[in-house]
Amino acid sequence: MIDCGEGAQLSFMRHRLSFRRLRHIFLTHLHGDHVFGLPGLIGTIALNGTGGDLTIHTFQDGAEQLSSIFKYFCRDTPFDIRFNIIKPEEKVILETKSLTVRTIPLDHRVPAVGYVFEEKAGDRHIRPDMTRFHEVPLYMMKRIKAGEDFIKPDGTVIPNDILTSPPSPPLSYAHISDTAYMKNLAAKIGPVSLLFHETTYLEEHKSLAAPRGHSTARQAAMVARDAGAKALLTGHYSSRYKDDSLFKKEALEIFPNVILNNEGLVTVIK
Repeated sequence: MIDCGEGAQLSFMRHRLSFRRLRHIFLTHLHGDHVFGLPGLIGTIALNGTGGDLTIHTFQDGAEQLSSIFKYFCRDTPFDIRFNIIKPEEKVILETKSLTVRTIPLDHRVPAVGYVFEEKAGDRHIRPDMTRFHEVPLYMMKRIKAGEDFIKPDGTVIPNDILTSPPSPPLSYAHISDTAYMKNLAAKIGPVSLLFHETTYLEEHKSLAAPRGHSTARQAAMVARDAGAKALLTGHYSSRYKDDSLFKKEALEIFPNVILNNEGLVTVIK
């Protein structure tokens, strides 16, 4: 989960998401609209009796303030709350067997970071017809998926590319929350599968964006274009606008694949 605004636990229940699957919360910065939902969410998870542990990735002062809140309002949780202290820097902050997560410093009124989630390359795909034809034993399948050739009992070598097909391309997602437009940001993000970039303002109010640490839809589209992203997801719209479709219209002038974000949207990453 990235950020946790007010009513987050209600949204979880409304959209039938599983509290048990939530193990990491990544906070971009410490403004209230991005963190005020945490006490309610933690309390709801505790009431559900979910065990295990929950890691919150945040700045040092965020960990200190949130710890005090949790100690008072969320006592006796059946799970451990851990804090991974981050800084506004370019750094890998989490790595698993299948995923890496790195931070990118942003330009906001308080210290802020964006997150880039990148899948690691997976195993090759077994071709069942060929493994059956060459009588590859079951115990060899894991090694074949990892790229090993198969040697038959008579010494015949069956090349791996006959037994498998290439792995699926790894997916990636960048989440760029509150920030003024940064010309060097695209190079730091890279060619991700999907880029969420805040679009608080339209270009007609560009003069308000930078002083308040925000971007326009056009600027977000420029970042998506320059990063080589496959798709741009808009969001974080100012309440001054009554027609959200204007953000997509403006971004499409610069970038061809724009998704208009709204509550409950499910986006397929390709």
